Amino acid sequence: YPSATWANDFGTPWWKDESYCVGHLSSKTRKIRIINTLTSQEHTLEVCGEETLEEILNRFYKYNKHSSSYTWKYNGSDLDMTKTLEQNGVKDEDEEFYELNFNEEDWLPAIHIYFNDDLTEA
Repeated sequence: YPSATWANDFGTPWWKDESYCVGHLSSKTRKIRIINTLTSQEHTLEVCGEETLEEILNRFYKYNKHSSSYTWKYNGSDLDMTKTLEQNGVKDEDEEFYELNFNEEDWLPAIHIYFNDDLTEA
Protein backbone atom coordinates (compact mmCIF):
# COMPACT_ATOMS: atom_id res chain seq x y z
CA TYR A 1 0.00 0.00 0.00
CA PRO A 2 1.15 3.60 -0.51
CA SER A 3 2.94 5.12 2.42
CA ALA A 4 4.09 8.63 3.26
CA THR A 5 7.14 7.23 5.02
CA TRP A 6 8.89 5.83 1.93
CA ALA A 7 12.50 6.84 1.41
CA ASN A 8 12.85 9.62 -1.13
CA ASP A 9 16.54 10.35 -0.61
CA PHE A 10 17.61 8.54 -3.78
CA GLY A 11 19.04 11.65 -5.52
CA THR A 12 17.83 13.20 -8.75
CA PRO A 13 14.56 11.74 -10.03
CA TRP A 14 14.76 10.33 -13.57
CA TRP A 15 12.58 13.07 -15.08
CA LYS A 16 15.12 15.69 -13.97
CA ASP A 17 18.18 13.69 -15.04
CA GLU A 18 19.83 15.48 -18.01
CA SER A 19 21.27 12.20 -19.32
CA TYR A 20 17.76 11.24 -20.42
CA CYS A 21 17.25 14.46 -22.36
CA VAL A 22 16.96 13.73 -26.10
CA GLY A 23 16.30 17.22 -27.41
CA HIS A 24 14.85 20.62 -26.71
CA LEU A 25 11.21 21.55 -26.71
CA SER A 26 10.32 23.94 -29.51
CA SER A 27 8.15 26.95 -28.78
CA LYS A 28 6.24 26.21 -32.01
CA THR A 29 6.58 24.02 -35.06
CA ARG A 30 5.39 24.86 -38.53
CA LYS A 31 5.20 23.26 -41.94
CA ILE A 32 6.93 24.52 -45.07
CA ARG A 33 7.09 23.37 -48.66
CA ILE A 34 10.45 23.07 -50.37
CA ILE A 35 10.16 23.12 -54.16
CA ASN A 36 13.04 22.04 -56.37
CA THR A 37 12.81 24.26 -59.45
CA LEU A 38 15.05 21.91 -61.47
CA THR A 39 12.94 18.76 -61.02
CA SER A 40 9.62 20.28 -59.84
CA GLN A 41 9.69 17.95 -56.84
CA GLU A 42 7.99 19.25 -53.73
CA HIS A 43 8.47 18.14 -50.14
CA THR A 44 6.68 19.25 -46.98
CA LEU A 45 8.73 19.46 -43.80
CA GLU A 46 7.69 20.24 -40.25
CA VAL A 47 10.34 22.47 -38.73
CA CYS A 48 10.95 24.16 -35.39
CA GLY A 49 10.65 27.92 -35.15
CA GLU A 50 14.15 28.03 -33.66
CA GLU A 51 15.80 26.03 -36.47
CA THR A 52 18.12 27.84 -38.83
CA LEU A 53 17.94 27.16 -42.53
CA GLU A 54 21.29 25.32 -42.25
CA GLU A 55 19.64 22.88 -39.84
CA ILE A 56 16.65 22.52 -42.16
CA LEU A 57 19.03 21.92 -45.08
CA ASN A 58 20.74 19.13 -43.11
CA ARG A 59 17.40 17.43 -42.60
CA PHE A 60 16.53 17.98 -46.27
CA TYR A 61 19.55 15.85 -47.31
CA LYS A 62 17.18 12.91 -46.87
CA TYR A 63 15.39 14.06 -50.03
CA ASN A 64 18.24 15.65 -51.97
CA LYS A 65 21.90 14.77 -51.30
CA HIS A 66 22.99 17.85 -53.29
CA SER A 67 20.77 20.34 -51.46
CA SER A 68 23.80 22.39 -50.37
CA SER A 69 24.44 22.97 -54.09
CA TYR A 70 21.20 24.92 -54.35
CA THR A 71 20.32 28.56 -53.73
CA TRP A 72 17.38 28.78 -51.34
CA LYS A 73 14.89 31.58 -52.00
CA TYR A 74 11.60 32.87 -50.64
CA ASN A 75 9.52 35.32 -52.68
CA GLY A 76 12.47 35.78 -55.04
CA SER A 77 14.94 36.76 -52.31
CA ASP A 78 17.98 34.72 -51.29
CA LEU A 79 17.71 33.29 -47.79
CA ASP A 80 20.43 33.65 -45.16
CA MET A 81 21.14 30.06 -44.13
CA THR A 82 22.39 31.13 -40.68
CA LYS A 83 19.02 32.66 -39.78
CA THR A 84 15.63 31.19 -38.90
CA LEU A 85 12.63 31.34 -41.23
CA GLU A 86 11.11 34.22 -39.24
CA GLN A 87 14.40 36.16 -39.34
CA ASN A 88 14.40 35.67 -43.14
CA GLY A 89 10.90 37.16 -43.45
CA VAL A 90 9.03 33.85 -43.82
CA LYS A 91 6.13 34.65 -41.52
CA ASP A 92 4.24 32.02 -39.57
CA GLU A 93 0.58 32.71 -40.34
CA ASP A 94 -0.94 29.57 -38.78
CA GLU A 95 -2.94 31.49 -36.17
CA GLU A 96 -4.40 33.87 -38.77
CA PHE A 97 -5.44 30.92 -40.95
CA TYR A 98 -7.05 29.28 -37.93
CA GLU A 99 -9.04 32.46 -37.14
CA LEU A 100 -10.14 32.72 -40.79
CA ASN A 101 -11.02 29.01 -40.88
CA PHE A 102 -8.52 28.38 -43.70
CA ASN A 103 -6.88 25.02 -44.18
CA GLU A 104 -3.23 25.81 -43.42
CA GLU A 105 -2.11 22.89 -45.62
CA ASP A 106 -3.35 24.85 -48.64
CA TRP A 107 -1.32 27.93 -47.68
CA LEU A 108 2.09 26.62 -46.63
CA PRO A 109 5.02 28.97 -47.34
CA ALA A 110 7.02 27.76 -50.33
CA ILE A 111 10.80 27.89 -50.39
CA HIS A 112 12.19 27.46 -53.87
CA ILE A 113 15.60 25.90 -54.37
CA TYR A 114 17.58 26.68 -57.52
CA PHE A 115 20.41 24.43 -58.66
CA ASN A 116 23.92 25.91 -58.81
CA ASP A 117 26.13 24.03 -61.25
CA ASP A 118 29.08 23.77 -58.86
CA LEU A 119 29.89 20.08 -59.45
CA THR A 120 29.76 19.02 -55.80
CA GLU A 121 29.46 15.35 -54.97
CA ALA A 122 26.88 13.78 -52.70
